[in-house]
Amino acid sequence: MAAAAELSLLEKSLGLNKGNKYSAQGERQIPVLQTNNGPSLTGLTTIAAHLVKQANKEYLLGSTAEEKAIVQQWLEYRVTQVDGHSSKNDIHTLLKDLNSYLEDKVYLTGYNFTLADILLYYGLHRFIIRKLRHTEVGNEPNIIQGTEVKELRFKHKCLAQTYL
Repeated sequence: MAAAAELSLLEKSLGLNKGNKYSAQGERQIPVLQTNNGPSLTGLTTIAAHLVKQANKEYLLGSTAEEKAIVQQWLEYRVTQVDGHSSKNDIHTLLKDLNSYLEDKVYLTGYNFTLADILLYYGLHRFIIRKLRHTEVGNEPNIIQGTEVKELRFKHKCLAQTYL
């Protein structure tokens, strides 16, 4: 998904009124949000965290210092490792690594659903739906249990919008 589409979907999932206008900056099309009350916000994870706070759902950013650090780690992973990678080998390695990581976890932080799960899902969705054949995805059972948007699951827990 393009960053603006991801952010609009996140707004909807969080129950926020649509109305934010997003633009893109630079060659990599970094998302920018011009706020009503101040300077513009730049970057997918910065804007996403702002939307979570705006929706008063800060638990999605982590509830303990350790969980907050893990959420931040996975948000950085999304931007540095997932975005910009498109070769089948890169994606296969990425999914294999995630599968191993999630082997003993329900969600990325352990047992709590967070913004990291949402944004990693959004980032992986395009590869799972458009780039990978069903058989390649089937080799990573901890990553996906279906190919439809509302059926994507990390360790059998639905990431449906209604969870929020």
